[in-house]
Amino acid sequence: MKTVAVLGGGIGGLAASYYLTKSAQVTKVVVLESSSRYGGWLCTTRRSDGAVFEHGPRGIRPAGTVGYNTLNMVEDLGLEREILPVTYSHVASKNRYLFVKGKLHKMPSGISGAIRTVPPFSRPLLLSAAMEMLVKKSKKDDESVYSFVSRRLGKELADIAMDGLCRGVFAGDCRKLSMRSCFPPLYNAEQNSGSIVLGMLLGSGTSHVVRPGPLAQKSRNQSWAQWSLRKGMESLPEAIVDWLTQSEKVHLHRHATVKQLHLSGADWEIQLEDGTITADHIVSAMPAKALASVLPHSLQPLIQLLQDVSSVTVAVVNLEYKGSILPIAGFGHLVPSSEDRGLLGVVYDSVPFPQHDSPIGVTTRLTVMMGGAWFEEVFGDPEEVSQEYLLAAASRAISSHLGINIAPTWSKVTVQRDCIPQYYLGHWERVESMRSYIRQRLLPLSLAGSSYDGVSVNDVIFSGRSAVEGLQRSAVS
Repeated sequence: MKTVAVLGGGIGGLAASYYLTKSAQVTKVVVLESSSRYGGWLCTTRRSDGAVFEHGPRGIRPAGTVGYNTLNMVEDLGLEREILPVTYSHVASKNRYLFVKGKLHKMPSGISGAIRTVPPFSRPLLLSAAMEMLVKKSKKDDESVYSFVSRRLGKELADIAMDGLCRGVFAGDCRKLSMRSCFPPLYNAEQNSGSIVLGMLLGSGTSHVVRPGPLAQKSRNQSWAQWSLRKGMESLPEAIVDWLTQSEKVHLHRHATVKQLHLSGADWEIQLEDGTITADHIVSAMPAKALASVLPHSLQPLIQLLQDVSSVTVAVVNLEYKGSILPIAGFGHLVPSSEDRGLLGVVYDSVPFPQHDSPIGVTTRLTVMMGGAWFEEVFGDPEEVSQEYLLAAASRAISSHLGINIAPTWSKVTVQRDCIPQYYLGHWERVESMRSYIRQRLLPLSLAGSSYDGVSVNDVIFSGRSAVEGLQRSAVS
């Protein structure tokens, strides 16, 4: 194996390329990105006065295997001094809200929150947890997030908390999303221990172990809940690109749209708009449907499986206000679908990351997330809806939910088309079938990115690592 082509220059493709540079079995890495920039959904506006606005992910969790893995990479890239940590004791970690029945409610936290009845819930969370341990284990291979949580913790928690969480994380409908694929630790806890509570207390185990480096160890010692970077999250893909540029192995190409893939013997011919390149192996970090559209027709079973992975569109509305205008302090609030189908949630950006505020005067930054699985139903065709309409909808939400009735001094509306894959029922089986098909036919192809094994930044980076490790194992065997 000599030349590996990486399709897609988002964080998944860049991570795979980063790990490929460390492989002695690879002599050349060709990165093909169709757009004008690298980084995918990690996209930041840095205003001239120093203010920073995120149009995609705005914070990363440091814990667990995938969290340690990302921090180890960050350390290797020399970004330690750029880290902005938020600890568990920070108000943004302790205060998270739900908007239910026209009011903001602080989510229960700590022991007192667990043993008391805290609106909007009608009974203490501790009681729900105690009763959960008596529920029998399901024998189903998969079920919806809503069904799982209703069965184990009650309909109220499913309707309010889990519905809101799925909208915040996946911009999706918990009645359609797969528990096994979206929340594998909770699914595995029930399967292994018969209970979410017992499983989480005992530890459900993981097949991957990543040793935390000094930075990851620091995050544990200092109890980080999340972290960002001083110049915004786009600094991470930028640092990876700098790393790759310094490697003699790597050839980076923007505006390089893949038109068609052809198998020529054991190699790939990759047809671009301005020519063809060859590669011994492909790591695809393209969205599943995009990969399906360029694969050879002879791989129809794989194409069909890839086409079945849907994604949703999210409108991200960044707002800046003059003064300190938030009536409450916290990370933000989520909105269950029963309350407002079009509005997913609001992030109070200035609370966790005040370092991103303008240094000139006192300002407040907020981000309104809208649409997701309900985008077309509420707003219509993403290609036709106007930015003015979305800005007005976001402003109405800020007024209604937070009582902020002044106009923002700055705003930016970004429609992120097909940005979050939806892991519907049976997703795990579809992904297993994809990889089984690839193995059985000895296809020189690896899958990475958010379409398969997790949508968080940590998951996507780890998917790049896993793809490269699998490629190395197959080369040795």
